Amino acid sequence: MDNPRLVVLAVLVLTIVGVGIWVLVKSKRRERLRAQFGPEYPRAVEKYGSVTRAESALQARQARVRRFDIRPLRPLDAERFAEAWRAAQARFVDDPRTAVIEADALVKDLMQSRGYPVGDFEERVADISVDHAPVAEHYRAAHSIALASERGETTTEDLRQAMRHYRALFEDLLEVRDEAPRRMEAG
Repeated sequence: MDNPRLVVLAVLVLTIVGVGIWVLVKSKRRERLRAQFGPEYPRAVEKYGSVTRAESALQARQARVRRFDIRPLRPLDAERFAEAWRAAQARFVDDPRTAVIEADALVKDLMQSRGYPVGDFEERVADISVDHAPVAEHYRAAHSIALASERGETTTEDLRQAMRHYRALFEDLLEVRDEAPRRMEAG
């Protein structure tokens, strides 16, 4: 074998190895995104029309949320929110529409207390999907019913479903942190 053939062979081997590494890295990234975003992953693929664009959008969501100061609630704050939630649920019996409005406002307040921005709804649900992907669809469904309720287009059963969706999101967001660190017990 002469030198030019060795160079061509070396370049070919390096190219094959490089392509293999690239495919492996891309595959691992895809697996990681699918695991993190769950049902949001295929939703993003459908929305953006390609896996590559969807994955770029999901990574952009991650980068955006990393800039936020997301924090768990202190126990006293969590109890205050839990009590407000119980009041909204109790109100449902007498005034379902008002209860849904309260649930929507309570979820926004909870998000804001945790460190999420609460501007545009689509941004809120995208932000939530980074750390709470399984309940993002609950938020979309509840919000859709709440908007229909504002237009007078819902039944009591629709409103009950909205409360169930809001509750799933609310419970997932209601993370608590102890105010004081625990001491290690001698054992």
